[in-house]
Amino acid sequence: MLVAPSILSADFLNLERDLKALEGQGSVPDYWHIDVMDGHFVPNLTIGPEFVRRIKAASRVPLDVHLMIDNPQAAALWYAQAGADLVTFHVEAFGDCSAPLAKGSSYQIDNLTTKQQAEIDRLIDRLHQAGAGVGLAINPGTLAELLVPFAGQVELALVMSVHPGFGGQSFMPVALDKLASLRVAGFAEAGRLLEVDGGVNLETAPQAAAAGANLLVAGSAIFHAPDRARMLSDLQRIA
Repeated sequence: MLVAPSILSADFLNLERDLKALEGQGSVPDYWHIDVMDGHFVPNLTIGPEFVRRIKAASRVPLDVHLMIDNPQAAALWYAQAGADLVTFHVEAFGDCSAPLAKGSSYQIDNLTTKQQAEIDRLIDRLHQAGAGVGLAINPGTLAELLVPFAGQVELALVMSVHPGFGGQSFMPVALDKLASLRVAGFAEAGRLLEVDGGVNLETAPQAAAAGANLLVAGSAIFHAPDRARMLSDLQRIA
């Protein structure tokens, strides 16, 4: 069971301090989860590739970069070139992302056209050629079945258990059925990662693990804990 602390909940003014503190104590994070938001695909704005490049230079922990952006075809390679070990993008980004979003909502799609599948295939190939592992993500309203055609092409499937954009939200149980479905489809087999992101804590981590997740993203649970290193260790142990 792997755990990736989400730096969205860390102190950005003292980020290197926070990362080094967790790297230097007991259980070391398996990945840093880095949320990239563009203010369009989600109603929030975070960081760019230069930020990722600096983290890569400062840390020995692999980087799990989660693109919550509406133009991954144009920007995903920037993050692979900046040093991301995993680059994950959303299938919803290949649909219509023009409607404005409010906090507490997210885009969803019901199917992928042949053209959209081909665009996703091309981006997966480009990221692999750039040396990055590739992940595909789905929002709470999107069916897990949309990821199944890509099971043999990507290293990771990410199930959002909250509406993306903000930390500190509560876990949505709908994610559990999706994790179980993707596990059956082969996304948790050896060498592949089945990731869940949002509301992961000591209560929900075992539920997600039992459903099939083998990589847990935890932000507030770790960075808002009185003892962050112990919380990381407890999450790895309890899951």
